[in-house]
Formats: sequence, C-alpha cells, structure tokens
Amino acid sequence: MSEQSEKKSLNSGVIRNNRVMSDGRTIRYYDTQGQSREVADRREKEDQPGIGELRLDALVNEWVAIAPHRQGRVFLPPKELCPLCPTNSELLTEIPEPTYEVVVFDNRSPSLRPPLDGWSLPVLQGPETSEPTSAGKCEVVCYAPDHGSSFADLSQRQVRTVLEAWRDRTSELSLLPFIEQVFPFENRGEEVGVTLSHPHGQIYAYSFLPPRVEKMLAAAKEHKARTGRTLFDDLIAREITDEVRIVAQNEHWLAFVPYAARYPFEIHVAPRTPVADLTELSSEVCDAFPEIALEVTRRLDGVFGIPMAYIAAWHQAPVRQGRDLLRLHWQITSVRRAPGKLKYLAGSESAMGAFIMDMKPEQSAGQLREVVLGDRNNL
Repeated sequence: MSEQSEKKSLNSGVIRNNRVMSDGRTIRYYDTQGQSREVADRREKEDQPGIGELRLDALVNEWVAIAPHRQGRVFLPPKELCPLCPTNSELLTEIPEPTYEVVVFDNRSPSLRPPLDGWSLPVLQGPETSEPTSAGKCEVVCYAPDHGSSFADLSQRQVRTVLEAWRDRTSELSLLPFIEQVFPFENRGEEVGVTLSHPHGQIYAYSFLPPRVEKMLAAAKEHKARTGRTLFDDLIAREITDEVRIVAQNEHWLAFVPYAARYPFEIHVAPRTPVADLTELSSEVCDAFPEIALEVTRRLDGVFGIPMAYIAAWHQAPVRQGRDLLRLHWQITSVRRAPGKLKYLAGSESAMGAFIMDMKPEQSAGQLREVVLGDRNNL
C-alpha cells in the first residue's frame, strides 16, 4: 500500500489514515475510535530542505551524516508555540487536526532523506571513498496530544497504539530498497538533548548499518559459529538464572538491568519468545507490552522521585541480513546517577568507547525494584 493511501487497518483495532501536509510530507493518524481525518494543513507551502551527504570516517570505517540544514530547527519553544500540539485557533502546527491519538509524520528537518532512484552505498575505499547523499528516512512519532505528559503518563491503550505505529512504520520502511536498518527511539529530557518538550519519539531508517549494529552482528556471528546458539538467547537465559538483575516481568516480556550495564540506570526489555523485529511480534505479545513498558518507565521516574531523563531505543535485526542472529529488544538508558548529578561521557567513554561504571548493575536493579508504584499503575 502506498504512502498516499488514505486508510489501512492494523492490529488491535487501530486504523491508519494518511494525509498530505502543505509542503508535500505525509502525516499518518493512528486511531482506535473510527475518527475521520479530513482537516487540511492550512499553512503556507514551504520548500523542503535538500538532502545532505554521507562522509566516511576512514579511521574506523563509520559513516557520518552531514546535515547543516538542521541548525535552524525549533529549539525548546514554549507550550503555546509547540509544533507537536494539535492545531488550534492561535497556532497552526505540524498536526492539522484539533486532537489526535498517535501520529507519525515525516521530519521537517531530517538528517536522512529518500534519495534519487538508483542510489547505492559506495564500496569503502578509505579516504578515496565517494560521498553519497545521506539516504534514509526520518519520522516523528507523537505519543499523545497532551503537551505536559510523557510516555509514563500514557494509558495502556495509548501505549498499545504507539506500539502498533512502530510496527507499521517498521514494516513499510523495510520495503524501501535503500533502507538497511529501522530504528525507533525516544529522547526524554534536556539532559539528553531533547529540543521539543512534548511526548514524542522518532524513527531513523538508515541506508547503512550503524556501528553498534555492526558490532552486535559480528559478536552474534562469532557466538553462533562457536556454540551453535544465538547470543541474545543465551544472555536472556543467564538473566533468568541469575534473577538478581530482573526488574519486571510478565508472561510475555522480561525487563532487566544487563550484566555489563554501561549507564547508572539501564534496562533492557525483551520478549520471551525471540523475534527479529517489531513486525514479528504476535498479537498476544503486543497486548502484554503496555503493562511492562509502563511499569519500567514509572520505576525509572520513581527512583529519585523526579522525571528520569533517558534514551529508549528499539534494537531490531537489520532489514536484509542477520535476521536469524539479532533479537528485538528495547534498551532504556539514563545518564542520571543521583538527583542533580549526571554521568558525563568523558575521556574513556567518549574518546575510547571504554565505559566505566561507578555502581554495580545489581545495585541499580535493586533500586528499581524497590520503587513503590502508586495507583497510576493500576489502569
């Protein structure tokens, strides 16, 4: 089904409605109440930014996206000027409708853009490697219309709809011939660089394998060749056996602080039945996700009694390789180590990539388990 198709029925009673924005971008409404999405974008048409370029850091063979047009993007506007709130009589925003459940739209200032037909990633040739355009796709996922809320404030129904949007976008983006990796994620808090204080996340679809994916894939291949088993499955088995780092669990999901956590608070949430990506989750597993997702994010907020800044990242298998080796999991990391204190990535971490942890993962897991959840968890 094409991007401009008006309606698509998804799982869990979610209906997606596509609309075209004033500048030609696509906005997708994910609804559960049979809403009609007919309101047009009344803003003046603007030219979309041009596509940037990819440059190879030949010292480590890693691609860097050069996107100078992003310097002018919106930065921490007040609530009355938030572009992710619904449109009202005073402000025309990215969302033309007066309210919404979940929406996904093409980023206005993307780091990656769809390329011309025939695009391909060049062969690595050190400093002589050519500079291709920064092919890919960047999308914004708005979790709710309420400006002052967060993911942890959502209802289970809202989280289920967000999950369906992630699954839908993973499915469609994976069909693009230039996409190699689909990465849904959320930055929460100014401490991790958030530029819009509205409950939202993003999706980056890369035309290359990011460095962390390449490292995970290499480790998984080595483990498979040596043992005949899947690396992530063995890691999950260790967490279940050790038990001490488990933070939350239900019939279909397990949340734990990893054995070699790199951040003061780091939680991995994985389905008990391993899958390659979000599209492979069964309906039963999807329906069980909101409960554990809300418990985990609310435990994070409860550790110090203040909203916890974090990065929540969906790790999925690449689109075209390693799908039998890499497993879907949701990694949430926070740089906050105490009220008013952050873990800064200094010399060892930033320059050398060698992390040093000042607290044991078992300690942070214990702090997360000790959080007393209030009535907000009983939905």
